[in-house]
Amino acid sequence: MLENCKNAQERWGGVHQLIDRWLDERREMLVTFVDLKEACDTELEAVEKLQIDRFSELLMDYISAGHFEIYPQLREEAHAFNDDEALAIADKLLERLDLSTELMLAFDADYATPVRCQHFLPRLPAWLDRLARGLTERFALEDQLIARLHAAHTPKGDAAPAKVKQG
Repeated sequence: MLENCKNAQERWGGVHQLIDRWLDERREMLVTFVDLKEACDTELEAVEKLQIDRFSELLMDYISAGHFEIYPQLREEAHAFNDDEALAIADKLLERLDLSTELMLAFDADYATPVRCQHFLPRLPAWLDRLARGLTERFALEDQLIARLHAAHTPKGDAAPAKVKQG
């Protein structure tokens, strides 16, 4: 029995680190988002494509890590704990996250090339407002996913990722 606990800790303890790194990426992406928003508010015409590209790159990395690393890992963990209720909840949350992802991919497409960036620059403030709402919802959904699929399976003596809010 002790061996099983040790194996579980080794197996799922790494998920804490994966989630922590991902939440650090979230914070870095948010910093670039705020910088871009402030630049827009100050002087839209002075916003450079490089700044938009940096934010978009971090945004795409963040959502990719969620879809291809974090979400599957969380589902695997719930599967390992035979937590069918958590898997059903995850399916609903993931559907909503997919809608958010479509919004973010559309933003990336609109600002992908210098010509498109120049064409869509006047729309950037409105885009950033939409993204702010989309990211706020996304973070809440992701936090619910982490809380339900990971923190629920964390042994009581272990601390769940401190950055996750119960929602």
